[in-house]
Amino acid sequence: MLGSWTDTFIFSWYVMVPLMLCSIISIAIIFERIISLRPNIVIKPALARAIHELGYGGKTTLIEQLSVDEDTPLSRLVRACLMYTSWPKEENAEAVQAYARREIVRLERGLVFLEVVTGLGPLLGLMGTILGLIRIFGSAGTSTDLSAQGTAIAAGIAEAMYCTVAGLFVAIPALIAHSLFSRHIEALTIDLETLCSELLGKLYTQAEVVETA
Repeated sequence: MLGSWTDTFIFSWYVMVPLMLCSIISIAIIFERIISLRPNIVIKPALARAIHELGYGGKTTLIEQLSVDEDTPLSRLVRACLMYTSWPKEENAEAVQAYARREIVRLERGLVFLEVVTGLGPLLGLMGTILGLIRIFGSAGTSTDLSAQGTAIAAGIAEAMYCTVAGLFVAIPALIAHSLFSRHIEALTIDLETLCSELLGKLYTQAEVVETA
């Protein structure tokens, strides 16, 4: 008779083992993303401050030094901005956008798995539920002892409920984490875009003034 999580894990290992693996990997991804997506890791305050303090048409020595010393999404985008300063502003902006898309992919690393777990967890739980119900009807159909039938029915219902709950336990944290990380990455992307636009505007101001004159 299935009266505990241990019994359910033993009898429904084909459902519980994948759920356990999904849970472990999801927790690892969540903790890794919490550390990697901290604002001061993605956007170093010193480099952002240097961009804000840069004068229009001013020298970018400090920004170049800070971007070389750091390996963050902002520093890589800044290096891309400075790499193509000989290009027209529009072409430079397009090149930076290509680099920005690659940085967004890096920021979203692991979120695809969380999204998959969000849908896979309930489905695995549902599969365990259906198999538990099949066991109920199979036992009821082969046994002539009413007490044995009652025991088998109770065992199948317990297995079905435990599998359903286990699937929800795995899917709910993954869903919450995926939603929060998506919104956080969206905010970081806006900050990165703003800083790159500000840097490009200051880099090309002097050239635009000369052309106008």
